[in-house]
Amino acid sequence: MELLEDKMRVWVDSAKFVKPNSGVYVLYNRNKDPIYIGETDSLEKTFETYVDTEFEGDECKQKTSFYQRVFTENPKERQLQLIEDYKNETGNTPVCNSEIKLETH
Repeated sequence: MELLEDKMRVWVDSAKFVKPNSGVYVLYNRNKDPIYIGETDSLEKTFETYVDTEFEGDECKQKTSFYQRVFTENPKERQLQLIEDYKNETGNTPVCNSEIKLETH
């Protein structure tokens, strides 16, 4: 289930070449199931940290095999919308997003 228009990329191969723009990203496990929808002011900085530490201390995100990302001016808003869309479609939130409380409008 791909959540963004951006093509799905292999994590280790290209995650270190992301631009420093703000945006949202979806992490997928090897079965291509979305496990986390994140947002950041700098995709480059966030992905660099993930690559360098191999998601140290986050067993859930350590299952990442693929990702998608999209640049946006309002990453938090887009993240919440993607999580809401996923929840409406599947009845669940991505497994690594369980700590995020969704605001219902």
